Amino acid sequence: MKIFSKAQIYEGDKLTSERQNISSTDLMERAGTQIFNWMHMRMQGAQVPIHIFCGIGNNGGDGLVLARLLTIHGYNVNTYIVDYNDKRTKDFLVNYERLKSVTKTWPEPLKSADDFPEIASKDIIVDAIFGIGLNRPVVDWVKALFAYFKTSGAFTLSIDIPSGLFVDKPVEDENDVVWAGFTLSFASPKLVFFLPETAKYTQQWEVLDIGLDPEYLINTETDTELIGKLDVLQHYIPREKFSHKGQFGHTLIIGGSYGKIGAVTLASRGALSAGSGLVSAYLPKCGYTPLQASFPEAMVITDADEEKITSIKFDIEPTVIGFGIGVGTDTKTIAAFEAFLKTNKTPLVIDADGLNILAKKKALLKLLPEKTILTPHPKELERLIGSWANDFDKLEKVKAFSKKHKVIVVIKGAFSITVSNENLYINSTGNPGLSTAGSGDVLTGIISGLIAQGYNAITAAIFGVYLHGKSADIAVEQTGYESLIASHVLDYLGDAFLDLFKQPELPAPAEAPNEEAKQEAKEE
Repeated sequence: MKIFSKAQIYEGDKLTSERQNISSTDLMERAGTQIFNWMHMRMQGAQVPIHIFCGIGNNGGDGLVLARLLTIHGYNVNTYIVDYNDKRTKDFLVNYERLKSVTKTWPEPLKSADDFPEIASKDIIVDAIFGIGLNRPVVDWVKALFAYFKTSGAFTLSIDIPSGLFVDKPVEDENDVVWAGFTLSFASPKLVFFLPETAKYTQQWEVLDIGLDPEYLINTETDTELIGKLDVLQHYIPREKFSHKGQFGHTLIIGGSYGKIGAVTLASRGALSAGSGLVSAYLPKCGYTPLQASFPEAMVITDADEEKITSIKFDIEPTVIGFGIGVGTDTKTIAAFEAFLKTNKTPLVIDADGLNILAKKKALLKLLPEKTILTPHPKELERLIGSWANDFDKLEKVKAFSKKHKVIVVIKGAFSITVSNENLYINSTGNPGLSTAGSGDVLTGIISGLIAQGYNAITAAIFGVYLHGKSADIAVEQTGYESLIASHVLDYLGDAFLDLFKQPELPAPAEAPNEEAKQEAKEE
């Protein structure tokens, strides 16, 4: 799913009006109608008090359309104008007059905290105060209104974006933003719904189709995408009946040190479970027996050293190499990695201590093959690119890092983001259960295994992150968050693949009433 920028959304509104020969007021009517339909379908006429807080711009105009339609359909509606200055947009004024024509009670103006209405915890708040066009600080009394929403305990529904939240820059004060229970977003979700510092402002979101020009939506390129099932399914490579293991590549996992052989085992299992035809593990001698015993499907090559990797020499020709899991940062290991990089031409996936080695000796970044995939967690990322002021700054620094070194970076987190040059791919799967030892090792293996069988680097990164998260989503239904371990992700990886082809379940048709039921209905 494309994630459009603020400028692109404005351009889409403009082109829609031109190509469909409709006014901006008509487009606002569509938006308000879609919000009404969403609420009406769920409320079915329930007389819960609904408090609609409208700003004086176009977001407020959407709220006025909603207020009018809810009023016409008999809902218990209270409408307020958050009067933070004297300017009003044309479409706001049009819909203000339209609302006045269907209600005996005009919207109440709010000019200070003294005007705040009573709101019970069982009520519903609709936040239609500020939209994506906000470009100035929120005045103090409006900030107090946001705080009042939060302390009231009422369910808060935001229109398009929680008021006070910017789409393209950080929030300076969390009290400047509405904390929404749900956000109905137009055209596409907003990037800020997925960033650690700003995702908290809406617990859930849904995109509403307001009829923007389909040609514009299809043909407009965005630098940010939200990756779901359909996005990865189109890249899936099916297997032919007479295929054999030699067609699906050979993954080499290099890593491990004394006490950390399990990481290599998890990564090796991940590679084979993701579809690699063959998997070999390169590790210190101490890892030979544990890995052979725990994962007999893998072949094993050992370093001359008993406890750590001191040289990287092998006589196989791997399709891809996953490096760094459990390898440590001993000076001999770093020297071995540097010597290896100077001659290596094989695609790389680097994680864990491999990233820490690159951070310690940044000159090695110049030796990485183009499109090497790096999979850092936040602290590893900070060691690579330095600290950042906020999430937007972080993304810009990662983009610059990716472009400079010609690498792909997977920023691991609640919404893992794969960065390739200027492009961001936000993953939609995964859950808090993945915050467990070894889950990153499994991801390294999965991505490596996908590259081995012919997926290009960026597709392997995106697809691998999706499958990793989806497997955890399936597993957690049996384990719960706390009991999910990395091995469970491996156990359910096959189910994640199968889920790609699973059709959504349709509700069962209602049973026709039998003759006895029909007769009872007549008698009543």
